[in-house]
Amino acid sequence: MIESVFVDHYLEGLPEPLRVGVAKHWANFEQALVREGMTIPEDAEFLTNLCRVWAVSEFVALSCTRQPALLTGLLDSGDLNRRFESNTYSRSLHKQIQAEVTNAENLGQCLRRFRQREMLRIAWRDIAGQADVNETMADLSALADACIGLALSWLYQQMTAELGIPQNAEGQPQQMVVLGMGKLGACELNFSSDVDLIFVYPETGETHGGRRALSNEQFFARLGQSLIKVLDENTAEGFVFRVDMRLRPFGQSGALACSFQAMENYYQAHGRDWERYALVKARIVAGDPEQGAALLDTLRPFVYRRYLDFGAFEALREMKTMVEAEVKRKGMANHVKLGAGGIREVEFIGQAFQLIRGGREPELQQREIQRVLAYLAEKDYLPDYVVQQLLEAYTFLRTTEHRLQEFLDQQTHSLPDDDLGRQRLAFGMGFGHWDEFIPVLRGHMARVHSHFEQVFAAPQAEHTTSDASGLTALWQDQLDEADGIAVLQTAGYENAAASWATLKTFREMRCYQSLSRTGRGRMDRLVPLMLGAVAQAADPDTVLQRLFSLLESIARRSAYLSLLIEHPLALSQLVRLCAASPWISQLLVKHPVLLDELLDPRRLYQPPDRLQLEADLKQRLSHVDDDDLEQAMDVLRQFKQANVLRVAAADVVEAVPLMEVSNLLTDIAEVILECVLEQAWTDMVSRYGVPSCADVGGEKGDDSKGFAVLAYGKLGGLELGYGSDLDLVFVHSSDSLNGMTSASLNGKNNGSKPVADAVFFARLGQRMIHIMTAHTPAGILYEVDMRLRPSGASGLLVTSLSAFADYQKNRAWTWEHQALVRARVVAGDAHVGKKFETVRREVLSQKRASVELRKDIADMREKM
Repeated sequence: MIESVFVDHYLEGLPEPLRVGVAKHWANFEQALVREGMTIPEDAEFLTNLCRVWAVSEFVALSCTRQPALLTGLLDSGDLNRRFESNTYSRSLHKQIQAEVTNAENLGQCLRRFRQREMLRIAWRDIAGQADVNETMADLSALADACIGLALSWLYQQMTAELGIPQNAEGQPQQMVVLGMGKLGACELNFSSDVDLIFVYPETGETHGGRRALSNEQFFARLGQSLIKVLDENTAEGFVFRVDMRLRPFGQSGALACSFQAMENYYQAHGRDWERYALVKARIVAGDPEQGAALLDTLRPFVYRRYLDFGAFEALREMKTMVEAEVKRKGMANHVKLGAGGIREVEFIGQAFQLIRGGREPELQQREIQRVLAYLAEKDYLPDYVVQQLLEAYTFLRTTEHRLQEFLDQQTHSLPDDDLGRQRLAFGMGFGHWDEFIPVLRGHMARVHSHFEQVFAAPQAEHTTSDASGLTALWQDQLDEADGIAVLQTAGYENAAASWATLKTFREMRCYQSLSRTGRGRMDRLVPLMLGAVAQAADPDTVLQRLFSLLESIARRSAYLSLLIEHPLALSQLVRLCAASPWISQLLVKHPVLLDELLDPRRLYQPPDRLQLEADLKQRLSHVDDDDLEQAMDVLRQFKQANVLRVAAADVVEAVPLMEVSNLLTDIAEVILECVLEQAWTDMVSRYGVPSCADVGGEKGDDSKGFAVLAYGKLGGLELGYGSDLDLVFVHSSDSLNGMTSASLNGKNNGSKPVADAVFFARLGQRMIHIMTAHTPAGILYEVDMRLRPSGASGLLVTSLSAFADYQKNRAWTWEHQALVRARVVAGDAHVGKKFETVRREVLSQKRASVELRKDIADMREKM
């Protein structure tokens, strides 16, 4: 008999305090099996797992004793020991429930029965060690998805049959989209979690085909109410999932369902920082996935800013302070979710970086916190060991959370305070005693809290709370002129009177007076920090004037103020660079986005080599849509500005030799020219096809465009300076007057408007110049000078190589041959480049009359 085996052997594997309860459940279960005429296998592994699971989970034990068919059914189907992929699992559940539901009346009953079966399966596998925490979270989330999706589908069909089909103004049917928020959105649902939902629908309108017309808002509000009731109502068979709708626009006072446009308008006008935080995890869990994806795309700019938004630190600090106050008020120190070092702090760390950098780095726009943390280690935003400790703590804490909730299927996060509960939790976590478990838990939470404090430490706090220097009082206009000048003198300002006047002028300027409450608060924290940092410079009065010019340009962009507040190292680098170079100071004034580069001094003072530049630009452009030229142009400009700043920074601190500076600037220009050519070429080919002289994808290789960019002047001579323009000449290899672009290549249509080769290359050159010289919000890329082409400003923009050779040999002036000395190919077709080098060598090797040559050169110098 299984009974004797169980009592005599398997029960002995449990801690003494847990044996009585399991033995009692076994007796009831055995009676239920006999009553139902069922049996279970006499399998050692199964019985060991049964003993362990029942010891940890009263919920599973009672489910088995009351409905033994749940366990036997899972055994017979093999589902108890089967690992499902999340997508497969959700679809499988959907089909199983769908097969059981016959009408809307038994929908809730079927959902509850399936919930009981699957929760038993998930808890069993989790406690028995057959599933890790990630599988458990994924299965719970997939179960919720299936239940919500099926319920919505049935209820929509029922309501449209009764009330008509909701339509927009054009008569297109409308369906509700359900957003899963929080842990459901991230597919990280815990065992007894509620589900945070938001109901939305695409467009306003009214129903058609019913007894009377309802507005879409009314229809979807009723649909939402029905969905909540089916999921949330606690009947004799329990509930499916508790539903929380408080994250919708305007919270509990807002409409239960709103249109896409109303939701977008709400976040634009009323969206708060905590709502950005919530939307990080938003996911479509039911309804039309394409329409839902379009909605999330429209909300993405609200969640992820295109700049580095260090104001998120302040917002998350405020949220955490509110949570800590709630924890303290309710006495939840032993709360594994909200307590110090709990699950929420791990999530805050990852999501801070998401909100700050997510707009610039789409890799951070993901919902799962573990993937986010892994990316932070990969990018070196957090040290590897820190991420490893956070991941280990997260796994341990989430497993602890599941054990607490699996006991009675109740939403709890607090550690037990009774001996039996502590023994049960310790055993469920793999420890023999509570005294073995609790130090490990406390260790994880201590490490998490330490890392949290380091990430979220407010660097301005010490300065503002204890300002012995008087700089805060000085900035806040609490001192008269004499005392203010004295404070500046004590701090180290030599011409303190002039600096006092600079401060006073800035404080009275409109850029400061018109700041919002948030912006002024950040400015008031930054300026005293800045005054202290500037005081350490060799000429603090001059540096202060430069920095206030910068503050004037960024005053209304408070994210940059936050960047400097949150990162004292960035502020110190800013002071250092502005003290060393007025040119760098002006560069930062024109392009404040470059302040981002100050965050990492290791990177700032180490200009990249050619390969690193190419990789960096490729990575930046990988996030730009192929047809978004405007965005690509801005990326090119930001790439150039950032890397020129790095060269300048290394230059002023003498981290690179003087002669190396020109080489580095030249590399930047060449990498950009190659990229600009590729972008212009792709655009031209899509319009006109491929020139007859090109051999793209053919025997000559993919770079055989029949076109090359020649660099003259400082670029050609590898002597580029910070403000140099680019002296360029464009040449192509098409000599046929009848040459035309081909609309197809290798069976692919590459352009519907064939043109003459010469026209194609002329437009290619024009396109390149436009990309480089057009004014965008990020400025211009380079000034381009094309006057060194054959016949100068009156000549063709792009010349064939044969015409170029003829001109150079027969009609060029001596000064043009002088310019040719430094000419070289910097982008384009390598085969055209080789031909150019042949022409150049022949021209420069011509015999010349020394007297005439000297006279021509002297005359040219005199004109210059």
